[in-house]
Amino acid sequence: MSDKIWVYIDQFKGEALPASWEAIGAGKALAAELGGGVTALVCGSEVESVASQAIQYGADHVLLVDDPTLAEYRSEPYASAVSSLAGESIPEVILFPTTTRGRDLAAMVAIDLNTGVLVDVTAMEVVDGTILATRPIYAGKLFSKVQCSTRPQIVTLRVRAFPKLAADATRSGEITRVAAPLAEGDIATQVKGYGERAGGVSLNDAAVIVSGGRGVSNNPRLVPPAGLTDAEQEKWRAQEGFKLVGGLAQVLGAAVGASRAAVDAGYIPYAHQVGQTGKVVSPDLYIACGISGAIQHLAGMRTSKTIVAVNKDPEAPIFKLARYGVVGDLYDILPPLTEAMRKRLGK
Repeated sequence: MSDKIWVYIDQFKGEALPASWEAIGAGKALAAELGGGVTALVCGSEVESVASQAIQYGADHVLLVDDPTLAEYRSEPYASAVSSLAGESIPEVILFPTTTRGRDLAAMVAIDLNTGVLVDVTAMEVVDGTILATRPIYAGKLFSKVQCSTRPQIVTLRVRAFPKLAADATRSGEITRVAAPLAEGDIATQVKGYGERAGGVSLNDAAVIVSGGRGVSNNPRLVPPAGLTDAEQEKWRAQEGFKLVGGLAQVLGAAVGASRAAVDAGYIPYAHQVGQTGKVVSPDLYIACGISGAIQHLAGMRTSKTIVAVNKDPEAPIFKLARYGVVGDLYDILPPLTEAMRKRLGK
């Protein structure tokens, strides 16, 4: 396979993450400058449909490693599959989406191939045949331009930082099946099962996110049930506040996010945390409710296309980043806003 640009397709149980199609779109832009086509890497078990989808989203070729040993994601067999293929062909660039699996796999492949990784990249250009990548540093306050001097250049792309091409069912491309390099007996780990979590829109893929902070508990007008301690009353008020956040998110088809302060206080599970120690997101619309704007939180959402802040404190740091700011109590603002959106969207 002579393509200079390879793209790893992150899939789970036969469903590709949308970030993978964004990576193909970014790969096509690079290929236009470096020449050649784009090869997609699809690893898994019974994932030929994912390979076909990769062609529809812009890949010119697909290397398909379809084997029962890859039914569940495990670092060793997946890294071995990608590394062995890349070691034979030495592409110029391998793109990975910056997902949990993508980050893990990119690091292991880089070690196998004795090369470097440009991580969480938000923009790319080609300078003298080498990728010049832009990535946020210092909690997103600054952007750094970096290059990789070794080959292949491995790059992880921030989710929703690059547009994906529209799927074209009429496209055709070559799918090459490749044998998995490791047998089951050579793999040290096993996947015993998965813990289920509550449904809802994924933060990683959401175009709209509505987040709540510590301020969701600050409504003295709410009268909690009798017999609760002060801490229990605070948590009860916070849960009522997050019902408002969740109500707006449901109407907008959005994901529910939270600040670290809200998570640490036990208002909402960690899976919803946005920030430096939580999820890094880049939605089209981010609505921050009762979030003051600590630098750790801003690091996780400052690349959102449009930011709306609702906070009682006019001096809250979040307003410096927001395009639209509403100074007021979220308990007064969210109910009519939710109702207005329900009418506007016909829900």
